Amino acid sequence: MIRPALTALALMAALPAMAQDFADSEAGILRWLDKLTGEVADIELMRGQEAVSGRLTIRLDACRYPADNPTSDAQAHLTILDAGVAEPVFEGWMVASSPALSALDHPRYDVWVLRCVTPEPAPQAEETTSEGEGE
Repeated sequence: MIRPALTALALMAALPAMAQDFADSEAGILRWLDKLTGEVADIELMRGQEAVSGRLTIRLDACRYPADNPTSDAQAHLTILDAGVAEPVFEGWMVASSPALSALDHPRYDVWVLRCVTPEPAPQAEETTSEGEGE
């Protein structure tokens, strides 16, 4: 049974995202946690690239961010495999600002999205002033 409060929360979180235009990123940054040992690592993956962390193989399928605000909420599509399981233990979108909305359900590991790698802003030309101005 789906709880009404959870459904309402999911809809409210999705509405702003649906109204925004998203840009695709070539890479994303994830955080991985081994709950048993306390080991934490940040992983930067290019789209289509995989990384092995503990028993998990994590693949970044896509990463996107709001086009009008690149530093805000990232969304990443991940496929996560466990060495002892035939099917993916997670396959879908994770949202950086709401990691519990669509989370990896694993007894030992947590993985969540930190951000997409965004293009560096173009350097702004420095304004030059004429010598003797204001004298």
